[in-house]
Amino acid sequence: MTEKNKAINMMQELEKGKDCLKSADLLAVNGQLADAVSRLYYYVYHYMRALLLSKSLEPKTHEGILRVLGMHFIKPQILPTTVAHAFARLMKYREEADYSPLYFVTEDDYSEFKKDAVFLSTTIEAYLKDNGYI
Repeated sequence: MTEKNKAINMMQELEKGKDCLKSADLLAVNGQLADAVSRLYYYVYHYMRALLLSKSLEPKTHEGILRVLGMHFIKPQILPTTVAHAFARLMKYREEADYSPLYFVTEDDYSEFKKDAVFLSTTIEAYLKDNGYI
């Protein structure tokens, strides 16, 4: 992948993430909070993909993203451990929201998950800007 293609792909991932955030907010406003949590996760998921693309990394699974994040950004202390913790938390709740019929999300839950998601996206975007990727 050329540097130009990498930059294009990162921008596409960020745009896709922003679309997921819009969807999450629309779902939340309409009372579909479990689905909104799922879309919040995908908002961050696309930001994570953009982050990993900055190092030409393209894990194939959700768990792979978390593992590669830890190896290439958390362990070398490029990003704080809170990034991995927040992403893992959102991943867990997305799985619950998508697959557990008994999972219930309150408006307060959604608000807390959104804070985590915004923290992650702003941290990633700052890293990408500071390092000249976007």
